[in-house]
Amino acid sequence: MTKEIYSLTDLVGGIRLWSLNRGLEKADSSKQLIKLQEEVGELAQAHLKGYPDKQRDSIGDIMVVLTIYCQQENIDLRCCLQEACEVIWHRKGKMVNGVFVKDEDLGAD
Repeated sequence: MTKEIYSLTDLVGGIRLWSLNRGLEKADSSKQLIKLQEEVGELAQAHLKGYPDKQRDSIGDIMVVLTIYCQQENIDLRCCLQEACEVIWHRKGKMVNGVFVKDEDLGAD
């Protein structure tokens, strides 16, 4: 039996509805930023310890928190992702110690 995979649009819509049903869209967005830092810390810990299940859980939690933050700030998450992709698709650079470094950052101290 295969697990159903939902579209990003459906998932974001479901998160937004869940958030609306709990009044989170009116809450202080700075609380979501604190929660986001917590979730990123959990992802880093899971990564360093080699716990893939906890990595996936943390990534999901990060996406939920970002979706709610965007809802609170009236920012379209999909537009943010699209804008970022349009920039990185044309970005030039090279790998340095396993990290991609933009051309404009190479040689800058």
